Amino acid sequence: MHIRTAAATLAAALLLTACSSAGTDAKPKPSPTLSKRERFLAAVNEADLQSWNEKRPPENELIEYPEKWCTALSAGHSVAWMFDGEDDSLYPIGWNWGTKEDDAHELLLLAVKVYCPKLRGQVLEELRGSGSY
Repeated sequence: MHIRTAAATLAAALLLTACSSAGTDAKPKPSPTLSKRERFLAAVNEADLQSWNEKRPPENELIEYPEKWCTALSAGHSVAWMFDGEDDSLYPIGWNWGTKEDDAHELLLLAVKVYCPKLRGQVLEELRGSGSY
């Protein structure tokens, strides 16, 4: 009985040694660097916005918004100004798709996080102050 226990202990020790030595020799694979576009679109897909359950915007239309939003925010404009509904509005809507206000705010925050993270606090403060977030 002692021989079996000793053999099992030895086998376990050898397995642990093999695992630990393999880990020291192996170099971690570098993770690919994703572009802002890829990170933003991945975040949008993960967010699963309810507004787009029936009709999702094409990526080429959606991707036009983040840089415009960051430019407007950097120039001192508010979220309310960007989403005011005028002809030159930056509200995320297309010919065949639309976005509800709550989802538009979430989309804006996703864009700001990737494209202009220094402005995230400003956007959060405004949305919270207006009761929108």
